[in-house]
Amino acid sequence: MADPITPEISDRICKHMNDDHASAVLTYAHVYGKTPTAAAAAMSAIDPLGMDLTAQVDGETVSLRIPFDRELTDSEDAHQVLIAMIRQAKTPSA
Repeated sequence: MADPITPEISDRICKHMNDDHASAVLTYAHVYGKTPTAAAAAMSAIDPLGMDLTAQVDGETVSLRIPFDRELTDSEDAHQVLIAMIRQAKTPSA
């Protein structure tokens, strides 16, 4: 069974995303955070309802809250939702 999303699990997920998937985090900011001019972004927290990002937009640091479309159950659920979100973001609109 996967871990519940505690502050410690949030820190682990954020570190992994920022270290290994920085381009995905920037895509989350661009698409879901509605900041297409963001030059950089970092995930600062994740919880069952959404993720918090900080983004560099036009030389300023802005905080973004990106809600999930449903409440997450655990870390594996978070993993699957983050993958689905990046796939959806990269799919051209029909």
